[in-house]
Amino acid sequence: MATTTEHESERQPLRTFAEKAYLDYAMYVILDRALPHVGDGLKPVQRRIVYAMSELGLSAASKPKKAARTVGDVIGKFHPHGDSACYEAMVIMAQPFSYRYPLIDGHGNWGTADDPKSFAAMRYTESRLTAYAATLLSELGQGTVEWQPNFDGTLNEPVTMPARLPNVLLNGGTGIAVGMATDIPPHNLREVADATVHLLNNPDADLDTLCEYLPAPDFPTGAEIITPAEEIRELYAKGNGIVRLRATYTIENGEIVIDALPYQTSGARVLEQIAGQMAAKKLPMVSDLRDESDHENPTRLIIVPRSNRVDTDALMAHLFATTGLEKGIRVNLNVIGLDGAPRVKNLREILTEWLTYRRQTVTRRLEHRLDAVLDRLHILEGLLTAYLNIDEVIHIIRTEDEPKPVMMERFGLTGTQTDAVLDLRLRHLMKLEEFKIRGEQEELEAERKTLEAILGSRKKLDKLIGDEIKADAEKYGDARRSRMVERDQAKALSEADLLPSEPITVVLSRQGWIRAAKGHDVDAAGLSFRSGDDYLTHAVGRSNQTLVVLDSTGRSYTLAAHKLPSARGQGEPLTGSLNPADGARFVGVALGDENTRCVLASTAGNAFATTLGDISSRNKSGKAALSVGKNADALAPAPIEGEDPEVCVITSAGQLLCLPVDELPALSKGKGNKLISLNKDEQVVALAALPASAVLTIYSGKRHMTLKAGERDAYRGPRASRGKRLPRGFTQVQSVSVEQR
Repeated sequence: MATTTEHESERQPLRTFAEKAYLDYAMYVILDRALPHVGDGLKPVQRRIVYAMSELGLSAASKPKKAARTVGDVIGKFHPHGDSACYEAMVIMAQPFSYRYPLIDGHGNWGTADDPKSFAAMRYTESRLTAYAATLLSELGQGTVEWQPNFDGTLNEPVTMPARLPNVLLNGGTGIAVGMATDIPPHNLREVADATVHLLNNPDADLDTLCEYLPAPDFPTGAEIITPAEEIRELYAKGNGIVRLRATYTIENGEIVIDALPYQTSGARVLEQIAGQMAAKKLPMVSDLRDESDHENPTRLIIVPRSNRVDTDALMAHLFATTGLEKGIRVNLNVIGLDGAPRVKNLREILTEWLTYRRQTVTRRLEHRLDAVLDRLHILEGLLTAYLNIDEVIHIIRTEDEPKPVMMERFGLTGTQTDAVLDLRLRHLMKLEEFKIRGEQEELEAERKTLEAILGSRKKLDKLIGDEIKADAEKYGDARRSRMVERDQAKALSEADLLPSEPITVVLSRQGWIRAAKGHDVDAAGLSFRSGDDYLTHAVGRSNQTLVVLDSTGRSYTLAAHKLPSARGQGEPLTGSLNPADGARFVGVALGDENTRCVLASTAGNAFATTLGDISSRNKSGKAALSVGKNADALAPAPIEGEDPEVCVITSAGQLLCLPVDELPALSKGKGNKLISLNKDEQVVALAALPASAVLTIYSGKRHMTLKAGERDAYRGPRASRGKRLPRGFTQVQSVSVEQR
């Protein structure tokens, strides 16, 4: 009977399997994909691209080759991933607006600052390494770094590059891993070099001292860094934070010329944002936009103000607040350290760890060179022995079948020395060679002593490292591009600020119809009204100010004055845009900015002072501003203007009381205090707030009387007093008006 065997299998809980698989993937993405190494500042794909290009001989002095050739070598030999992802990583390293110090010199279309992904296909573009890339590659073949097998074990690749400069800070980088990310901004080479050398010479230097040498990032597109120095110092201390960048501009012939944009900001997108505001009529002070960017001026955006009266500083502050002309750059100094673990490090930790890496690299380079020098001295010693006994050496070679062991025994040579002697060409068997050997010996002996002295002294090793950093900074460094300046916080213009400011008169009818006439010299009562309707009140101000409407229940509403219908018609009913309570009627309007003061009063004789900002409401149902009480209504708000303002209040019994506005409480809402003493069934019928120098006109039927400042003295009294009765004929007052004198 045949027997069956079951395949052996491992059984484990799904939770355990999923957890292990996820963690393995997470660590792979963190260590082998997304985060740069503190030593060379490169991710694996970037490192493999640079190494593959060096293996292809694409140095800065060579002729460029198709980018597809490089990508093919990278994904075929070292990086078994998608060609498009590899090419995109290559493109970023070639873009001068993405990298502060590009590693690749691209020929052809490698994208633009407006659209970094607009690069041509790799079959069209060509590339080679830049001169700066030599800081990563020049020491690669000198025993400086560890090597590892490639993905299929057929080739070796460097684990890291022997960077001569802290490239992790110079070019920065971004990456998203599993559960973590990195955002390292670029910095200026000379500043980084100065800070590094200072830390090298003063290992106990604190962060504040380092920030004196390295004050802030330095972005390839320039612009201004407006983040305060204290915040940047805090950022470097924590390893994360925000750096704010702002575009720079100049004024040329009345036009605003933007010549630098924040890092990774598209000029086309900025113009689109500004054009959108213009289309929405939110930028009436701008008449035109142009993009004059070209090869000589990579950023030149033109904003044309409508007139020379436009406040360009206020306009630009608005654009900084509402467009990409100001941008916050996230900073997260998350790197893979020398211990192989990712961690957010502060500036001092990054520089300290890089110096440790650099010491290891230079030590290995010197040891590698010392080994080569000792090997050569060993061979030269054997060659010199051979030259001193040249005739006997030739005899042994001619007569012996196996000359190597004979020579080793006869002259005490090692196998390596004997092989070097046997490999000599006949033309080198001259007397002159002996002098060359001795000269080379002397040079190598001097070099050996120097190398051993450096390797034996930490101070000399640090001096060598510092000198090399300074030399590279002098060779590849340049001036700072992103200026550090202190600027006020950008503030968007309010809707009122963006609107044209024109004098208007707002007219309200008794049936609640409203309209606005241009100018202040308008005969509001003389306008035509609908049949059965009549003039109630009006307010003067400007078209970009706030209009507050008050109803009889004391609720206040806010409308945009510039949206009111024209006084050429008979207006529109307020109930079309507002929702007053049943039975409520509109009693008055006030026009001004949010700080404009006014008096709110009820027919019950209570009042208080307030501002239009306090009683404004964007709600169609309004807000409760004045508590009118039972069997009472609100009066029209009375604007407070001029010096030493006073309040004049008239009752249905013909009593007039004048008192300073300062005697009223300042409230944002409420009932207020008692303004005048009323008898039973008596109500307040009119109220005005006026400067002490103004003239008050009182209307009763067809009669009217005027009271100048001195003439009102007889009616002055303390708050809540009875006041004084008006002359006969003015017991039925309909309205009052104020005339400035």
